[in-house]
Amino acid sequence: MPLQGRTTDVGHGRAEIRRIMVATVSNLLFPGARQAVQIKRRRTDRKTGKTGKTGIKTVYAVTSLAAEQATPDQLPILIRDHWQVEALHHVRDTTFAKDTSQLRTGNAPRAMATWRNLAIGALRLAGATNIAAAPRYNARNADRPLALLGLK
Repeated sequence: MPLQGRTTDVGHGRAEIRRIMVATVSNLLFPGARQAVQIKRRRTDRKTGKTGKTGIKTVYAVTSLAAEQATPDQLPILIRDHWQVEALHHVRDTTFAKDTSQLRTGNAPRAMATWRNLAIGALRLAGATNIAAAPRYNARNADRPLALLGLK
């Protein structure tokens, strides 16, 4: 299968090259799958020039989008956008212990998700870069959360 796309990104002290190959599929065990994707990522530390901890990593994915809906150039962008959503879930899971919550009935789970999202959004708007440390900092003084929300 020929290489169908290549992207290069630089950030967080490393350079990353992604190579993508896509195949149209029809008989996979994933209902509705229209394309299978292989992305090979190579990360290099910009200071040392050496391949980092993850080195070369191969990621496989399937999508229900047909080739006309998502080209090989668009698929890596869609996949990265998906991981941005997953990053928010990771923050909610690790910082606010969402997975250990025992709220399971009525509107309580949805209400708590709203409060968690509000907290993360307010902290980010206030310039917090470490969402895990920011709630602890704000909890130490009752005036800080009010000031963060513009209520004091």
